[in-house]
Amino acid sequence: MPPPAPRPVRIAPSLLSADFARLAEEVAAIERAGADWLHLDIMDGHFVPNITFGPPLLRSLRKHTRLPFDVHLMIAPAEPYLKDFADAGADHMLVHPESGPHLHRALHTIAALGKTPGVVLNPATPVESVAWVMDLVEVVLVMGVDPGFGGQAFLTGQLGKIARLRQMIDATGRAIALSVDGGVNPATAPRIVEAGADVLVAGSAVFGAPDYARAIATLRGGAA
Repeated sequence: MPPPAPRPVRIAPSLLSADFARLAEEVAAIERAGADWLHLDIMDGHFVPNITFGPPLLRSLRKHTRLPFDVHLMIAPAEPYLKDFADAGADHMLVHPESGPHLHRALHTIAALGKTPGVVLNPATPVESVAWVMDLVEVVLVMGVDPGFGGQAFLTGQLGKIARLRQMIDATGRAIALSVDGGVNPATAPRIVEAGADVLVAGSAVFGAPDYARAIATLRGGAA
């Protein structure tokens, strides 16, 4: 039997590492450079020790790009704010099992809003926490660092988790995206993809590079 065809790797630059004084220009630049998604980290200073931005920023940026908004909700509780982010222009809405007592209901709500539901695993969150919602999710995001701040080193212990999730996803027969965020750079990306990821969320590895197109191509495994 021939080996399985390689999965195309999508790149989702993380807005958290962009120049906040030039956000519209930064988003336009990464779209021209070949980004697939725009990753937006929503932090409340409670669920994680940082505060970023909310629906008004999404609404402002929405008219400047056609990129899907991959919105990571690091807020607790998350459910009361799902409609606000959906109305502001979110495309994917990713929640943590720990961000509220009713993960199934949150994912059903996201789908009912016409958005792509996803779940996020912190480094210490076991894969078993998503086993019961694999029929509902379309994105599974693995945090390669403790969430809250950019620029951290990838926790190599997460490679086993990525590999296990790849097995779980393949067993469903569904096209669930397996995304990794935190410490993604040209050195770590090949190992992350080899473990089974097909979406790479990268902040400083893209926005900190002098050439966004080359940075994105390098993460994909090619050359610009």
